[in-house]
Amino acid sequence: MGMHQIRYFLAVCDHGSFTRAAQFSYISQPSLTQAIKKLEDELGGELFTRDRSGCLLTSLGRLVEPNFRKIYKEAVTTKADAIRFTQLNNIPLRIGLMATIGAQRLSPVFAHYQQEFPNIEFELIIDSETGLLKQLGLDLLDLVISAPAQLLGSPYQSTLLYTERYVVAFSSKHRFKQLAKIDLKEIQSEPYLDRLNCELRDKLRAICQDQEVNLYAAYRSNSEDWIVNLVRTGMGVALMPEYSLPLNADDVHCRYLCNPEISRQIYAIYYPHNQKKAEIKTLLTSLSNV
Repeated sequence: MGMHQIRYFLAVCDHGSFTRAAQFSYISQPSLTQAIKKLEDELGGELFTRDRSGCLLTSLGRLVEPNFRKIYKEAVTTKADAIRFTQLNNIPLRIGLMATIGAQRLSPVFAHYQQEFPNIEFELIIDSETGLLKQLGLDLLDLVISAPAQLLGSPYQSTLLYTERYVVAFSSKHRFKQLAKIDLKEIQSEPYLDRLNCELRDKLRAICQDQEVNLYAAYRSNSEDWIVNLVRTGMGVALMPEYSLPLNADDVHCRYLCNPEISRQIYAIYYPHNQKKAEIKTLLTSLSNV
């Protein structure tokens, strides 16, 4: 059996379907299916049962999964250690960023860090928090930067980087430009652009119910870029983390939300053993001083 077969098997386990596993693995579904079939032939039985809702592990699949995870994790760790040993001048840092984390505050830190340590190579992976934590568990990432709704416990370790307030974003010609701050109730008279990836949607929904505020969603999207561009065209207003917006943009303005103020905390999430690596420890220090 090949390591790629184990990787595809674990991708199906984590994503619940051959289609999503193939997308995650950046291969065609027929190629992934063929690799899994060859693995099943080698092991002497089916690893998954398939239905319309997705894939479930068979008894054989449940038996081999823990060992496959151990084998794959050790292989990835060995490869990373070999790269660090044989390419001392090029140390890769693999950082996962939750999709709603803006570049405005973090990108200058990465740029300064790389100037100080030119042998560091950054690989930035954008995904959902769930997807990033799975990759962290497989040692495909060194750390994850996220805004967890609840602080994660063992086996994760978390370092607070900064607190980020929410703002109301609007176009340069909008009447909100005349206001110093914007009350939540002011927004309900405007077309609202709903960010589907917002990790505080449930909290915001509860606040709206308490204050009897009805936000009419004129548009919904899971893309931060699309929301910003629709704000830019004047299609509506959006509630966004302040560092998700373009810096010094002439056509997109914002004001802090008040009554209530809403904020989120940004954390670096990692396994304790990763913190022992000199490059990770130094990066965490730089990020904590943002």
